[in-house]
Amino acid sequence: MSGAGGWWRGKTTPAKVETYTRWSFHFFAVIEVAAIGLPVFSPAGPGIAGWLMAMVVVHALLCAVTASRALDWTRGRRGQPVRLLWALAAATYVFAVVALVLRKHGGEIAGAGVFTGVLAFGAGTMALGVHNRKRVLSLVAGFACGAGAVSFPLGYPGATALFIAFVVFLGGAFLAFTSIFSLWLLNAVYELDEARETRTRLAVAEERLRFGRDLHDVLGRNLAVIALKSELAVQLARRERPEAVEQMIEVQRIAQESQREVRDVVRGYRDADLGAELAGAQGVLTAAGFSCEVTGDATGLPAEVQSALGWVVREATTNVLRHGDAGRCAVGLRVREGCVVLTVENDGVVVRGSAGGGGSGLAGLRERLAVVDGTLEAGPVGADGFRVVASVPLSGRMTADTSVSGVTS
Repeated sequence: MSGAGGWWRGKTTPAKVETYTRWSFHFFAVIEVAAIGLPVFSPAGPGIAGWLMAMVVVHALLCAVTASRALDWTRGRRGQPVRLLWALAAATYVFAVVALVLRKHGGEIAGAGVFTGVLAFGAGTMALGVHNRKRVLSLVAGFACGAGAVSFPLGYPGATALFIAFVVFLGGAFLAFTSIFSLWLLNAVYELDEARETRTRLAVAEERLRFGRDLHDVLGRNLAVIALKSELAVQLARRERPEAVEQMIEVQRIAQESQREVRDVVRGYRDADLGAELAGAQGVLTAAGFSCEVTGDATGLPAEVQSALGWVVREATTNVLRHGDAGRCAVGLRVREGCVVLTVENDGVVVRGSAGGGGSGLAGLRERLAVVDGTLEAGPVGADGFRVVASVPLSGRMTADTSVSGVTS
């Protein structure tokens, strides 16, 4: 993947939403120039239209810079752009007053349009740097009241001044609501991503605690007995009693038994039940908002085959959750020509480090599958898909033919 497509796919989902939000605010500047600046050339003369257009362009650029800095402040990357907000407020006021003054020189309609538009876009952009709802409402109301208060002494009748204030309030409120909602949505996406990462870390911590409890239960009593018998053997040896040898033989036996029990615990920790992993993958992906379909049944497959393929399901599911940008995932299990074939496919390309064999997770899966003479293939499929295919031969592992059902889980 290279170019713009690779740059976009390489971003995480929150980063994509932030990029979209940032460029949406920049696009507001284009909308301001197109909706307010360009129409001034029709009713106004070239001189007045040029001045009005220049003011709109400068104001739009200032709004774009303020929006970008306010977004950085929202994400905690810089401080609140207070000076820039005051500069935008001052520029908005000056440009609006100048637009009303220029309307007396042949730009009646153009000046009024620039006046209301500049105030509305200024209020909407400044809302990004406030966040507090009451302050945002006060800000928009202040711009509307200021529009009415300025337009009345500059020649507009009272009813017209009230109408201008109402238009400024509606436009500013709409843009302010759009800005605040966009920031809320962006923060929600980041919080959901952090919650998913926290859930993953908690699951790992819970598994470590379980493993620690199992080791404590297995080794705690045996180590205490070994310590007591070793101390007894030392005391007997100092007295040159022959029972010391018997005690050390017992210590050796308990140590060997503990070693065997630890192996059993580790083996149980490393083994993965394929049926449980398939059900767990469907549950986790569905809970995370993915559309997940699981077909096939692991009943009757050898334990070592289930363990190896179970790890494939676990790793592939983790990649879909953490590295991909998928909306759908399909997991299929079937027996074909004496081999068990597991396929995990999603419609979101996995980012760099997980595809094509470069990731350590897939390398670990190949090592596990090699123990049971299995193979693993992983790579992009189509324009934006990714597929993992694991195949394990059954010859010599099953005494009878086993068929894997195609019932959808």
